[in-house]
Amino acid sequence: MNRNELRHLDMNLLVVFEALMIERNLTRVGEKLFITQSTVSAALSRLRDLFDDPLLIRNGRQMEPTPRALHIFEEVRPAMDVISAAVSRAKAFDPASSCNVFRLGLSDDAEFGLFPSLLNSLQQEAPNIVVVVRRANFLLMPGLLSSGEISVGVSYTTDLPATAKRRKLRDIGVRVLRGDDRPGPLTLDEYCERPHVMVSFSGDLSGNIDADLARVGRSRRVVLAVPQFGSLRALLRGTEMIATVPDYAACTLADDGSLRAEEAPFEVQPAELSMVWSGAYDSDPAESWLRERIRQHMASGG
Repeated sequence: MNRNELRHLDMNLLVVFEALMIERNLTRVGEKLFITQSTVSAALSRLRDLFDDPLLIRNGRQMEPTPRALHIFEEVRPAMDVISAAVSRAKAFDPASSCNVFRLGLSDDAEFGLFPSLLNSLQQEAPNIVVVVRRANFLLMPGLLSSGEISVGVSYTTDLPATAKRRKLRDIGVRVLRGDDRPGPLTLDEYCERPHVMVSFSGDLSGNIDADLARVGRSRRVVLAVPQFGSLRALLRGTEMIATVPDYAACTLADDGSLRAEEAPFEVQPAELSMVWSGAYDSDPAESWLRERIRQHMASGG
């Protein structure tokens, strides 16, 4: 297809194609793009004619891409990122009048302890925007960025896509949460003897804290693992169980006075809380505004 023939190409078809390759479900694509399922079906039919390929073949409730569809997606996706970024850069961003939809990936600790302050600021400055939060961690973040399901994420991170950018927000310090009424801070012996609750998205029963304890020749006894921080207050209140959590999550959990948050009785190596984003959005005015607000409200002292 030459440049002149591109005049006859409906770019909306490529938007639907991208969504289909990500969601692989007609209903979810319709919900994501705010169009009817029949419109999605019609677009898929036109796409099949355009590329002379079935593209997606039904397999139960899902639709599986053909090898040619995967190849087309690999070529089209970067081009759409470039076009989207170029159009966005050409537009001025006015938070007060914007109706943008921002898609964030947040680890549970960041969502629980840091996001409320950020959201309050965003809503005051940009009352008409929509914020969609996806649960993320260091394992999920690369896939969410690569697929375009989020444009920016906040979490402890490790490996990222080659096109992703990263900025450190703060060290992740820890506090020990306890719901008993015994006076005085925990000693190291008491800490190791107490039953522990661990917040673990993946169901693991050990983490960085266990590595810190191993450095001083000690260990702890985890008796319960839960997937999120919100239940800790009810679980710990009035019990002997304790939990070692990021300092900003501990502050939120202890703000009603039912729990105490204190320093760990051993040296803890802090991890890093980072903001990561797709390089395709690096110069996007709206995304740049969002990243600056994240930096202000989630960095140390923010």
